[in-house]
Amino acid sequence: MDNNIQKITNLLFEVGTLRKVARSHRQTLLTNDLTDNIATHSYRVAFIGYILAKMERADSNKVLAMCLLHDLPEARSGDQNWVHKKYVKVFEEEIIKEQLGQLNETKELFEFAKEYNKRESKEAKLAKDADLIDQIILLREYEWIGNQEAAIWLKGQERYKKIWSKSGKKIAKEIIKTKPSSWWNKFWTAERR
Repeated sequence: MDNNIQKITNLLFEVGTLRKVARSHRQTLLTNDLTDNIATHSYRVAFIGYILAKMERADSNKVLAMCLLHDLPEARSGDQNWVHKKYVKVFEEEIIKEQLGQLNETKELFEFAKEYNKRESKEAKLAKDADLIDQIILLREYEWIGNQEAAIWLKGQERYKKIWSKSGKKIAKEIIKTKPSSWWNKFWTAERR
């Protein structure tokens, strides 16, 4: 058996477990939203990151990769909210090195992950902006359905203050004032095909 192919296969199975890792803010937001997991979060973060990269004239492929990787270590550590982080140390660099550092096919991804964690490059900052913007979207969605904790978090706007890019700030402002259902309202019609 090809040992390299086996390692790649194992990594792909591990990536798949992100669908099973619930986001820990459910505890502090007093919600039981089982659809919110690390995989769904990472998907929207990647989409946001790609758009931000285009708006800010950054390397969109690198931002996209960083967004997809930003929570990969949580396949092993679980998601840690701000309360957890006060008491629990997660060895993310060690985890990501074990996940990506051993394969030729993932060495570039490993370098992107290290760059993301330093938060010095334009691309790393945009990927973090995308992460924060997804959190703002989620809070807005929860607020819209009556979650008072989400409304408090959203009004505090701590995430908004941490957004680095001008484009990210503009998008976040628009999210805060937009109804989550507004994207499909224009599609309603009495006409049928």
